[in-house]
Amino acid sequence: MSRTTGTSTRSPAPQEADSHDRIRVHGARVNNLRDVSVEIPKRRLTVFTGISGSGKSSLVFGTIAAESQRMVNETYSAFVQGFMPTQARPEVDVLDGLTTAIIVDQEPMGADPRSTVGTATDANALLRILFSRLGRPHVGSPGAFSFNVASVRASGAITVERGAKKTVRQSFTRTGGMCTRCEGRGSVSDIDLTQLYDDSKSLAEGAFTIPGWKSDSWWTVRVYAESGFLDPHKPIREFGEREMADFLHREPTKVKVEGVNLTYEGLLPKIQKSFLSKDREAMQPHIREFVDRAVTFTTCPDCAGSRLSEAARSSLIEGTSIADACAMQISDLAEWVRGLDEPSMAPLLGALRQILDSLVEIGLGYLSLERSSGTLSGGEAQRVKMIRHLGSSLTDVTYVFDEPTIGLHPHDIQRMNELLLRLRDKGNTVLVIEHKPEVIAIADHVVDLGPGAGAAGGTICFEGTVDELRKSDTFSGRHLDDRAALKETVRGASGTLEIRDARTHNLRGIDVDIPLGVLAVVTGVAGSGKSSLLHGSLPRQSVSADAGVVAIDQGAIRGSRRSNPATYTGLLEPIRKAFAKANGVKPALFSANSSGACPNCNGAGVIHTDLGMMAGLATTCEECEGKRFQATVLEHKLGGRDITEVLAMSVAEAEEFLGSGEARVPAAHRVLTRLADVGLGYLTLGQPLTTLSGGERQRLKLATRMAEKGGVYVLDEPTTGLHLADIQQLLGLLDRLVDAGKSVLVIEHHQAVMAHADWIIDLGPGAGHDGGRVVFEGTPAELVADRSTLTGEHLAAYVGA
Repeated sequence: MSRTTGTSTRSPAPQEADSHDRIRVHGARVNNLRDVSVEIPKRRLTVFTGISGSGKSSLVFGTIAAESQRMVNETYSAFVQGFMPTQARPEVDVLDGLTTAIIVDQEPMGADPRSTVGTATDANALLRILFSRLGRPHVGSPGAFSFNVASVRASGAITVERGAKKTVRQSFTRTGGMCTRCEGRGSVSDIDLTQLYDDSKSLAEGAFTIPGWKSDSWWTVRVYAESGFLDPHKPIREFGEREMADFLHREPTKVKVEGVNLTYEGLLPKIQKSFLSKDREAMQPHIREFVDRAVTFTTCPDCAGSRLSEAARSSLIEGTSIADACAMQISDLAEWVRGLDEPSMAPLLGALRQILDSLVEIGLGYLSLERSSGTLSGGEAQRVKMIRHLGSSLTDVTYVFDEPTIGLHPHDIQRMNELLLRLRDKGNTVLVIEHKPEVIAIADHVVDLGPGAGAAGGTICFEGTVDELRKSDTFSGRHLDDRAALKETVRGASGTLEIRDARTHNLRGIDVDIPLGVLAVVTGVAGSGKSSLLHGSLPRQSVSADAGVVAIDQGAIRGSRRSNPATYTGLLEPIRKAFAKANGVKPALFSANSSGACPNCNGAGVIHTDLGMMAGLATTCEECEGKRFQATVLEHKLGGRDITEVLAMSVAEAEEFLGSGEARVPAAHRVLTRLADVGLGYLTLGQPLTTLSGGERQRLKLATRMAEKGGVYVLDEPTTGLHLADIQQLLGLLDRLVDAGKSVLVIEHHQAVMAHADWIIDLGPGAGHDGGRVVFEGTPAELVADRSTLTGEHLAAYVGA
């Protein structure tokens, strides 16, 4: 192991750090870290490298940043701490030299449609004040321009008596800016009733066509048929007006069915609660398909999607309403604000200009303030979070970034590098987890973790400069200068998927023929229209009934601390059945969330004690010793292993164990093979989802969705979170999909994937209204030879052409 220190000659730090000016970590054991000890120089830019699962996030986020935030929270009074999330001290022997940590991570921003780029950056708050002062006609306070504030109207009069004098005043009316039709969401939902039931049948004949609604189900079908509100033997199309109202809209009402107290509720609110209020990505594929068929979201007809009331939209500044301002591309809005000359509003205008200019500078000028934050990619969300820190006067704080170049075209990475260096040059410590060589190159200090992933990682393999890393015999050092070559021969298309007159978001009525049966890559700078083309314009059904489109985007996957790769992928179900069959018992016995759970800890494995304002205490359950199951369950074996031993296996170990012999479980083995194919062979089956990195979560989703029936796979930046050495494995997986007869469409910025493509579609030339056009279609070799686009220039430099 090479362990050296020094300063990068590529990017000199503004001042030298002595041995006493460091963040010292000794004996860190968070997740897979194995007594890690490292000293990180302050006021430098330190990049953490290593393959996915090597322990980078556990060290940077789970140890350093977590302890910094915990210590800051402890400076508040006990009363204030009672309202804050509690955090336990990371498992580490020594951790000192910390400064306040500001975390800018990959976690998606809130998916609530009321959360937008404008609300997340405070730009909306400033605009509301601006329009409440300068807008004409004057319609009220800043709240009158907020789509998150409902209208409140009072009536009557107020009589004020002062001695013998009486004064009568009209009552106060406060009006918010929320559109009453869509309640500030900008869209209204419409449920297709034909997808819920067959109206030619009666309830007794099985009219419902909703997945999982069996005719003998107490909680769904029988409560409708036997409620007394409906005639179960009459076809639904013959229901009268009252019956139809009860059937579709009735408020929750207590009813008694065969002596059992149940709650009857109209079908539409029932569907809303049962399906539409749940995370779409957590749904089973057949449920997700049902929801996509049954529910459509359309722009609110009253506010045209602006979320604002008519009064808020009527107030103008130089002919522009606040709805118009929020709908502008941010780069255009910045110019509009610069044109406003009102001395009385100078401080507010200055603050607003700073926010908008920062958004443009960070490469997000193509967005609009009305863009829902839940629709932002991981990279866009991370850059939006950076905005409030770029103009900060704070110094000597620690900024923590998790792959800040996610979603950035090679052309934009240099701009991100300049921002990271600017934060450092203000006297701050900048810690960056990153795989891109362009970012590693600007580091003052590099910490490489590994050598492997999961249990094979968690150690420091190298500390030093970039040049020293390149010369070291470490995994990252050996692959730092890896470059993929252009393919000598490319596949020919077996057909085409036509997109005509695409106008989603910034697309300018473009026509594209996407080749089928090949690996096609869609490229272009951030905001050029790539996602709009593939996720917003691609037909959901392609060339045949079995060749539907399986789209795998960057949306988050959610789960509790009980959720793990085995439960999320559906892998655990065939394993439970195999255990049950081998032992002659019920499958539910092998679920820690069902009848097999330890009664003392309810299958959690730990006992959680709430200590109020202090961090809660989690102690290992004495009854099951943390194994989560009853002792009798562990007596049942499959291939000589109990269920806890199987859940403790890595994907690679389980793939071998369940692939042959008496423990052979073909259905589980197929899932494990897909997990290994996407580079997750090191994950343990029972590892909580909450401990996975952003890249790991996306690849877990990829492995799960690959099981769905479809002929066209659409992947959104599948290289996210992948080490340089892992890219080849991903390319092998994409090749296998194509060779198996699938068509693979990839949105990607990584030049290795571009070079490996059979066909490239390049969008641009810029972002927002400067993009939305096809600037190149052809093979990677033709793109390199042409060099007429930014992508072509960077790909040519990458392959050394």
